[in-house]
Amino acid sequence: MKLLAPFVVLLALVGLNVALPQVLNPYYFQILILIGINIILAVSLNLINGFTGQFSIGHAGFMALGAYSSAMFTLKAGQPLVAQLMAAGAPAWLAQGGALLVALLLGGVMAAIAGYLVGLPSLRLRGDYLAIVTLGFGEIIRVLILNIDAVGGARGLPGIPRWADFFWVFLGVACVIALAANLAHSTHGRALFAIRDDEIAAESLGVDTTRYKVLAFVIGSFFAGVAGGLFAHYLSYLNPSTFQFTKSIEVIAMVVLGGMGSITGSVLAAIVLTLLPEVLRTAGALRMVIYALLLIVLMITRPQGLLGTRELVLPWFKRKRAEAAS
Repeated sequence: MKLLAPFVVLLALVGLNVALPQVLNPYYFQILILIGINIILAVSLNLINGFTGQFSIGHAGFMALGAYSSAMFTLKAGQPLVAQLMAAGAPAWLAQGGALLVALLLGGVMAAIAGYLVGLPSLRLRGDYLAIVTLGFGEIIRVLILNIDAVGGARGLPGIPRWADFFWVFLGVACVIALAANLAHSTHGRALFAIRDDEIAAESLGVDTTRYKVLAFVIGSFFAGVAGGLFAHYLSYLNPSTFQFTKSIEVIAMVVLGGMGSITGSVLAAIVLTLLPEVLRTAGALRMVIYALLLIVLMITRPQGLLGTRELVLPWFKRKRAEAAS
């Protein structure tokens, strides 16, 4: 059954990828894609902020690095490669899919390397000090992009092929959720939770706290880079203003609202906070005021988040987990 699950997911994604554009208008379909990208961002940040109890507010920087790295690969090498493969008789979906996969992995790896370089020296810091370092990193990335003419600078980067679709975005969603769930139920996950609950106690019991925090930071950064690559290859245009400090705050709000450490909470909050501004568009100029007020009310009435540290799982899934544990 476990071996069949990935194939069932792939078949479902292929079927939905064909059917949904036929039944949804382009606006609703784009909102669905943005929900998927925000889920990847929220779950990946939850690995850092929720699982290990750190406070990173530079996720937009990792997303930007992944977006621009994958887009530049596609524009400089991916498109010529696809043209050669199609000229040799390869199907368009296969040639484009292969190039997109390489671009997404490259974007994720570049973001992960940056996460490692930032995380290794700075994760010895805690709380507000770590937040300031990660905030500074995110702003450095954005300002560098603004001043590098090769990637479009302040004008932005147009002409990125629109290769990402429902299949690729929600394949990324499935991968990040599966990885986070398996990590949470592993010995590594228990070490991360121990660091979150009491770092000094965890260290006294032999947990290499710096190593585990860097691990969580690298994995979270990798998936932020993948989300950036998907964003670039769906919207076909990048602008540095997309990756401002406010984008990091938006992702943090998803993690906090869903519940620190809850994977399904992050998914639920990403859906709610992506849909809410669109639902409130009828309120006109008051839209963001109402949005902020709703967030404040939620935080006052539910400070631990929608799910706290709990997970929404089906009863049969609970039984399977209990059987596996026994």
